[in-house]
Amino acid sequence: MRDAALLVAALREPRSAERLGAGEWTSLISMARAESLMGSLAYRLQGLALPEKVERLLEDARNDAEQVRRQALWEAEMARRALAPLGVPVLLLKGTAYAAAGVSAGLGRSIGDLDILVPRESLGKVETALLGAGWEWVKEDAYDDLYYRRWMHELPPLIHRERDRMIDVHHTILPLTARSTPDASALIADSVSLESGLRVLSPPDMIVHAAAHLFADGDLAGGLRNLWDIDRMLREFRTRDGFWSSLGDRARLHQLGREVSRALRLAEDLYGTPVDRRLAGRRASFDRLFKRRLLARNGWGQTTDKPLRLAFYARSHWLRMPPLMLARHLWTKARK
Repeated sequence: MRDAALLVAALREPRSAERLGAGEWTSLISMARAESLMGSLAYRLQGLALPEKVERLLEDARNDAEQVRRQALWEAEMARRALAPLGVPVLLLKGTAYAAAGVSAGLGRSIGDLDILVPRESLGKVETALLGAGWEWVKEDAYDDLYYRRWMHELPPLIHRERDRMIDVHHTILPLTARSTPDASALIADSVSLESGLRVLSPPDMIVHAAAHLFADGDLAGGLRNLWDIDRMLREFRTRDGFWSSLGDRARLHQLGREVSRALRLAEDLYGTPVDRRLAGRRASFDRLFKRRLLARNGWGQTTDKPLRLAFYARSHWLRMPPLMLARHLWTKARK
């Protein structure tokens, strides 16, 4: 195949991998690594009759994913210990949240930084506690620091001086300058407590956040992984009473109905995800461009379709802030 459809097919229908030749295996593994889906693919293909060399690679990937999971949960525990005395709700987000909550999206998932969400009014206390517990600033530039604090949905990133692990402290899920304004208070109020005392988003809000991250806050880099998260969670949550109705309500509350609908349509198209047709809505004319962007990778794992990628990169900035602010921001960064 000429694009990442080979990877999508293996995730969607694992037994299709049993028919692959040596060259196709090279392409599949290259694509999976490039899309940060190697661990997910390794678990998805577990138990199939595969070439011995391939199975060894997949077993290594499963072991690596388990180590990453343990590391992520330990880092979450370190943050919990640092912030527990404050008595404020601390929500885990993204990959660490999936692992901590034991949802299927966490199986084999790559996990990078620790992402947490806290009330905006508690940011000062949280920042002071983390600095006192060994985290320090990654960005020391005055403009970047001001930009994060005034306009972004998170503090400037922090890194622990001993463990070399980064933490992103969010107070909402989209930049303050974005066109949609999610209800951060509702995200926290409806969150679910874990045994550790940490919290995660409710199932509908997990889907809404994943859709926001995919379509309203970036250029679709890592998009196949994020859409795979959505597929896994929808398959797990859809049987719960009132789930689809609740998902629609939460998407509207957070002003992300269009993004959630597009996520459902593309998940169904690429991964065969069972979705609520009414909530997914009709196929939109731009869906094919989003799909093309998601699949823009060759058999060596290299990115392709650079004009389209550039267009989505420009779109990501356009969504993040109004034109005059964007122009001023880009001019300032260019001068620096």
